Amino acid sequence: MPGRPLIGIPLQTYPAVPGERPALWGIGRSYLEALARHGAVPLPIPPLASDPELARLYAERIDGLLLAGGSDIAPTRYGEPVRAQCGAIDPERDAVELELVRLVRDAGKPVFGICRGMQLLNVACGGTLYQDIPSQVPAALKHDYTAKQGHTDRTDSPHDVTVKPGTKLSAILGSTLHPVNSIHHQAVKDLGRDLLASAFAPDGIVEGIESPGPEFVLGVQWHPEDLLDAQPQMGRLFAAFVSAAGNRV
Repeated sequence: MPGRPLIGIPLQTYPAVPGERPALWGIGRSYLEALARHGAVPLPIPPLASDPELARLYAERIDGLLLAGGSDIAPTRYGEPVRAQCGAIDPERDAVELELVRLVRDAGKPVFGICRGMQLLNVACGGTLYQDIPSQVPAALKHDYTAKQGHTDRTDSPHDVTVKPGTKLSAILGSTLHPVNSIHHQAVKDLGRDLLASAFAPDGIVEGIESPGPEFVLGVQWHPEDLLDAQPQMGRLFAAFVSAAGNRV
């Protein structure tokens, strides 16, 4: 009987808060719980960019890579100057995740990106991002339903996404229209190499990307890890990802 696949999930850097705590690395527990719930063993990966060999060692050991949400990606990574509306960045995390994507994809292992993770996957493939949807896409819907703005219910689904028929995403979710949560102010602009857009918001913002080939390389702009109980079909994303990783065990 095969074992449970080991899924790497890079952590985010949180700066020290004087008088409260030192700097730390962390990730939302809902990602880890979703992976475990669907049969994986989550392996947090620290963004130790100062030791490049670690990325190679982690890539060799894991069966799949989950790229989670979090801070903005440095615009220099896709050749653009920083706009005033760009948020906080995590250069070490950017560096480690980009290297992990390269190594894991070269090894033919599955990659699943969520929110920032989808954007990171696009950048890793040579694509670009809107650094700030409100200032760069004036006709866009509101996408940044964040806790700072008082939106604390991460199951709230303010808009639908339309999934392109015939895609991996459509095969996994089983239908083409889904209400989703929306907690982002950046988005895919120019699509990366060897990727196709597989889901869209009503305003045309890309909400899903994937590899057109047989390998499991998939990203979604929403947060399915927070919708597993409210929308059970979202669990199929984790089930399909873990299954793809499990086939390598």
